[in-house]
Amino acid sequence: MIHNLARDVQAFTANVFLATGDTTALIDAGANFDVVARIRDHVDSLDRLYLTHTHPDHVEKVPAVKEAFDVETWGFDPGSEYVDNAVADGEIVPIGDDDYEALHTPGHKPDHLCFYARSTGVCFAGDLVFANGSFGRTDLEGGDRETLIESIDRLRDTVDDELTALYVGHGPTITERPGDDLELAARAARTR
Repeated sequence: MIHNLARDVQAFTANVFLATGDTTALIDAGANFDVVARIRDHVDSLDRLYLTHTHPDHVEKVPAVKEAFDVETWGFDPGSEYVDNAVADGEIVPIGDDDYEALHTPGHKPDHLCFYARSTGVCFAGDLVFANGSFGRTDLEGGDRETLIESIDRLRDTVDDELTALYVGHGPTITERPGDDLELAARAARTR
């Protein structure tokens, strides 16, 4: 089961997803709310904390989560103060009851990862794409529009027609025809 712990938070934060199952995992830690209390509403322990990328709205609460649950983090950039363990492009990682392929998808930020489970068609997309064809901004440090377009295309090629849900870094989860939103984002990113 996947819960968005930031669903009704009014402060600025990224979505924070808790996936329960064989490997209880948190995807991103958010900012500006008590994520530890919300985790404890569902589980007593965490096995892993994955980071889609290290922008402040996704990692501010990493220290609190690590302290409360004695959990290590996994992300793309082992040089980041927030990343304990490197996740390589193409590496398979356990999240909940499924195995997810880590996809290095820079453009919004150089260390950006998406996580995709082929068995279920579920993707944690971070800030690569959002609902209704929106996509991650590229005007922040390390952002690059052409690289972002390449990353969106890579995700489109990877998920094919098997995509069932996009859990995105901001806004609603996309469960109704998520491939359409991904296609719209690919077109919109190419429009100047």
